[in-house]
Amino acid sequence: MSLKQVCGASAYTRPLWHNGLEPRMREISTEEQLRKMRDDWDQRARENARFYVNTATMEWTDEEFFASGERTVADEILTDLGNICQGTPAKEMRVLEIGCGAGRVTRALANLFGEVHGVDVSGEMIRQAKSALRDLPNAFVYQNNGKDLTVAPRLEFDFAFSSIVFQHIPSRAIIENYVREVHRLLRPGALFKFQVQGDSTLETKPDDTWLGVPFSDRQAVDMAFRCGFDPRYRHGAGDQYFWLWFFKR
Repeated sequence: MSLKQVCGASAYTRPLWHNGLEPRMREISTEEQLRKMRDDWDQRARENARFYVNTATMEWTDEEFFASGERTVADEILTDLGNICQGTPAKEMRVLEIGCGAGRVTRALANLFGEVHGVDVSGEMIRQAKSALRDLPNAFVYQNNGKDLTVAPRLEFDFAFSSIVFQHIPSRAIIENYVREVHRLLRPGALFKFQVQGDSTLETKPDDTWLGVPFSDRQAVDMAFRCGFDPRYRHGAGDQYFWLWFFKR
């Protein structure tokens, strides 16, 4: 996908079929989806990683890009420290980030928490993240396979976070496997706070790695219980930014 394609159409644009009928959707295997996720995000990262991580502007300076990550942490982490830290000092916590991209939010997390580990499906994104985090010895990033967290160290994590990541994944099964893997790595009682696409009216395709599958409130709750979480809070059901607070049971 080129910059022109992204900038020229909203993520909510639906195709117009001349005969009024939508063509039959081609079936695609999980392996094909994972390969396409990796290849598409590598291409995006080579073209303009920072734009695809945050499409607010096509030309990010270092200062502006990482300041946007600080704003995400200010909005979603600093306002929620009671649920996240649960009495533990942030500097004593080990944090897991799903979809670290080029390190935009990872850097801000590493400035707040004691230790941060991030994963991303794109090797090119990880290369750029490592460069961005080279002065932070408490930040670690890894390229994963797009569906699980076997690449992460076998450590117990105190908090997990993901923002503007799952909204690009074209499979609920892949997202649910991530949630199950986060459960495996979190300590009991810890929080996984993450955002999914909540607009269930969207028409999505199994090979689209930009406009991912949406979740209804019921689908999110059912996923939480299947994966061993208590879905204690939810905010934004029906909207693009559907936030979920899953506490490990």
